[in-house]
Amino acid sequence: MDNSLLYQKISLLPPDKMKEVETIIDSMLIKINIEKPHVNTAKAGTGKGMFTIMPGFDDPLEDFKEYME
Repeated sequence: MDNSLLYQKISLLPPDKMKEVETIIDSMLIKINIEKPHVNTAKAGTGKGMFTIMPGFDDPLEDFKEYME
């Protein structure tokens, strides 16, 4: 079967039936031992404020001072 034809058929389904098809496909993939592709759901800026860069972070380290001369 052509993938584009399959996509066209699935796109005609209402959203609840699309979810049902996804569930069926996931269970079939588990049966043949293929993992679902990972979908990155991270959004830019969601980690804002979680980390603080201290003053002097990028200053040379004392331990390497002799190599910097």
